[in-house]
Amino acid sequence: MDELKVKTILVSQPKPENDKSPYFDLAQKNKLAVDFRSFIHVEGIPAPEFRKQKIGLLDFDGVIFTSRNAVDHYFRMADEMRVPIPDGMKYFCTSESTAYYLQKYVVYRKRKIFHGKHRINDVLPLLKKHPEDKFLLPTSDQLKPDIPETLDKSGVKYTRGIFYRTVCSDLSDLADVYYDMLVFFSPSGIKSLFQNFPDFKQNHTRIATFGASTKEAAEKCGLLVNVPAPTSTAPSMTMAIEHYVKEMNKK
Repeated sequence: MDELKVKTILVSQPKPENDKSPYFDLAQKNKLAVDFRSFIHVEGIPAPEFRKQKIGLLDFDGVIFTSRNAVDHYFRMADEMRVPIPDGMKYFCTSESTAYYLQKYVVYRKRKIFHGKHRINDVLPLLKKHPEDKFLLPTSDQLKPDIPETLDKSGVKYTRGIFYRTVCSDLSDLADVYYDMLVFFSPSGIKSLFQNFPDFKQNHTRIATFGASTKEAAEKCGLLVNVPAPTSTAPSMTMAIEHYVKEMNKK
């Protein structure tokens, strides 16, 4: 049945900046048209609104960064509030890529910048080496619950500050565009779909989701998730999609 074959895919993320993305390999190997479009974006909270949280940027010995967005908006806020961040500030990043991204704002010195492999759990041993220090956690208004839960259980002295918010993008130009598959990576992406298209009907559209919370959000909205990831046989989104496409397109 041709209507069940997958030929067009919309990935609800920005288009990759280089041609090494596995999505381009996926498209080429399986003769697919893969488009990219951010369903959500972040907006910085203005300084007057931030001040209501009564957080002093200089009241902390270190900062915990979980993303590049957190880095950007922490230094944006410091600039807007005209607060000079001291050279001795310590930075703890959940990933190496976020740590290297700090070079955009500070001189990279390993004695001040620490990083884990990917998760907040990786950073805990590093944080615990500074038991008397107070840490600031800059975040969006939406945060994976495991991050504060992990920090709370650890006994680390930290304060969460909301520096930016996640908002739905305007997708009105996609109203008359059909894709065989939509790919989502967060509950916010699902929210954006229905905020933009309240009458969305899945019909033959396949839904791919990454992560348990995204899958749960999709199902709560009445969507059938055809391609969940990660799984034991498909640890990445592109692998899960490829397995599904090969199965459906051979029919």
